[in-house]
Amino acid sequence: MSRFSFFSRSQFFRILVCILVLLLISPAVFSAITHEPTASYLDFSPGVIEQPADGITIISIQGFHFEGKGSTKKPARLVAVDSVGNVLWVHNGSSVGARWFYDADPLPNGNIFVVATEPDGTLFYELDSQAGKLNWIHRLPLIDTHDADLIGEDKILIANMRNYNTSTNLNDDRLLIFNMTTESYDWEWKFRDHGFQKRGGGRYSEDWTHVNDIDLIDERYVMVSIRNFDQIILIDLLSDEIVLTLGEDGQHKTMYEQHNPQYLLSSKNLPTILVADSENDRVVEYEYSNDTWEPTWKLSGNFSWPRDADRLPNGNTLITDSLNHRVIEVTPLGKIVWEIRSPWGPYDAERLSLGDEASGSTLLTSRDMGVIGSYQLQENHPENEFKERSFKETLTTTFEGTFLDQHVTNFATRWAHIAPWIYPVWMSDWDFAGIVSAMIILLCWFSVELAYQRRRVIEYLRNKLNDIPFLPRP
Repeated sequence: MSRFSFFSRSQFFRILVCILVLLLISPAVFSAITHEPTASYLDFSPGVIEQPADGITIISIQGFHFEGKGSTKKPARLVAVDSVGNVLWVHNGSSVGARWFYDADPLPNGNIFVVATEPDGTLFYELDSQAGKLNWIHRLPLIDTHDADLIGEDKILIANMRNYNTSTNLNDDRLLIFNMTTESYDWEWKFRDHGFQKRGGGRYSEDWTHVNDIDLIDERYVMVSIRNFDQIILIDLLSDEIVLTLGEDGQHKTMYEQHNPQYLLSSKNLPTILVADSENDRVVEYEYSNDTWEPTWKLSGNFSWPRDADRLPNGNTLITDSLNHRVIEVTPLGKIVWEIRSPWGPYDAERLSLGDEASGSTLLTSRDMGVIGSYQLQENHPENEFKERSFKETLTTTFEGTFLDQHVTNFATRWAHIAPWIYPVWMSDWDFAGIVSAMIILLCWFSVELAYQRRRVIEYLRNKLNDIPFLPRP
């Protein structure tokens, strides 16, 4: 007699399913039991420091809120780190009522111009980088603003999104110049008045344009990143006309929901744009020549939703790799030479001494450096450090070259961009994948059991219905 003969086939199947589910959730349970105290999740840590940074780096941490409640493990913060990744100071968003941090621009006086949002509007303020105090603050009733630039001493250039007008049924997503002296708007530019179609972009009545970046160029032009239209445009302030457009709505080979472009000018005076191509998990540089945009530099590899890329005076590029929770500096050939690890998604990073996005015509383009082409990010981990492959990396490399390659890559990319917003910071993507897999197996098991026991279930429900007393009709 077999030792398992006292089990029926269905019982044996149930035991196997239970064992499989326990194996899948055990890593997450182990992480939950062994994780360190909460405070450790607020810590930053230096990664590879092969080449010390040129001065202080300012990093904005977006934060996370759900249904009005903020996560204590994912707070909105500004952090300053020194050249080797040591934290110098931390500015908490809760101190000013900010739920989300976005853009943080170094000012000529050494202070920082900050954009943050609260439930009913947007905060714009100057933060003293030495004393940690606010020099001034303006609250405007703009529901969602990811970026603004301080113009001179009293004007703010603003990109305003999620501005649907329920009384007119029109979307008023717009660009503004706010005059702090007169408390009025000197300039307004609405997307719906300049050829942007209602059917394009995101949901018209909610997040239509998701305009997430705005920069003043040469005191005359405004460069704007329209994420949901996969476009970057250059507007002439004198005529309000769009004079350059990079990208096209839905044409994801050029850009796919990009963030934080940087305007460069090559040594041959050719307009060049360096941009974090977020949904394509890469950083790409385009050059405008002969009425055409051509890609001149692409950096791909182990990125997860990069949202900022700034060319530095030394030719390297400072990249905010948001959902890998780090900021890195890479060489033109893609080697990581500086890295700071964040406990939760950074949004923007700037070198304090270089000003807003290190802008200027003195910065080198890929053509100037002679590095035109496509490159892979070169991780630079110490030999004694074990680097576990992410869930996304494992999936994409496993199915690479097969007929499922593109489908698996698309799924893995979406997973990597969405999952970190759901699971806690102490949980790894593998832990979360185990929990999701266990839930799917349990759902399938329940469905099979329901089908297998359908006669009993139907009989049980029928008996219950028969037991319900019904009042006689009058």
